[in-house]
Amino acid sequence: MKKPKHQQTIKIPKGILYTAKALETVSPRLTTLFAIKLFTTPMRHKLPKREIEMDANSKQQLLKINSINKEVMVYSYGTSPKKVLLIHGWSGRGTQLVKIADEFLKLGYSTISFDAPGHGKAPGKTSNMTEFIAAALQIEKQFGPFEYAVGHSLGGMTVLNSIKRGLKVKKAVIIGSGDVVEDILNDFVLKLKLKPNIAERMKSDFENKLGETMNSYSAYIAAKEVSIPVLVIHDENDDDVPVSAAHHIYDHLSNGQIMITKELGHRKILGDNKVIKKIVEFIQ
Repeated sequence: MKKPKHQQTIKIPKGILYTAKALETVSPRLTTLFAIKLFTTPMRHKLPKREIEMDANSKQQLLKINSINKEVMVYSYGTSPKKVLLIHGWSGRGTQLVKIADEFLKLGYSTISFDAPGHGKAPGKTSNMTEFIAAALQIEKQFGPFEYAVGHSLGGMTVLNSIKRGLKVKKAVIIGSGDVVEDILNDFVLKLKLKPNIAERMKSDFENKLGETMNSYSAYIAAKEVSIPVLVIHDENDDDVPVSAAHHIYDHLSNGQIMITKELGHRKILGDNKVIKKIVEFIQ
């Protein structure tokens, strides 16, 4: 049986769908460039009430990430020298993991998080996972060391890839993380109602720019090279990323634990008391 694919719940406006289809009849190249622009442009959302306190009580500063020549907004929350790195998902913010951050403060830790390029208060309009990783690695140099790392969705993929590339933490937690980069790309093209060859063209463009395969950034690939304990948390009713992704990642970890929840979806899971309790048990 073929593994379920990622299904993004965000509906693409009809005007964009019309433009994409119109371009496809004229030029595959223009269609590819249009799709890449959409794929790498996150949406900025208004700060929810639950995140206002963390936003107000964080020390914030723009940090230039030298390797990508872009800036991120860094949030220092708490004053303890024992620090935890938190990484948000696509179209998220540095305050998105506030409930988890608050729990770490109670346990005597401080947290460092950031708005990735094109997200939250960070400048720019576009981003991708390689920029998330570059930000995490430079932030470790300037704000670390970190005891633990916690990532949600794309942030979870970033955590594993960052550890693979040198991030030093004792344990990691990934929540609602995708497993295969190409699946995400293919489903995005499907959502745009374009032909599969556009996904192949996009993949080729990305790989030419990266100088390596997109699949090398897949979380299950990175998991093979992660030896520290990793807790994988996922909801079976996640409509953005199938729960099969969690099992796929877990199967490739040498020192993993897994928690599957019900009826929390892709975002509500971040504030669930049982999930936070499990994270606390895992790190202690």
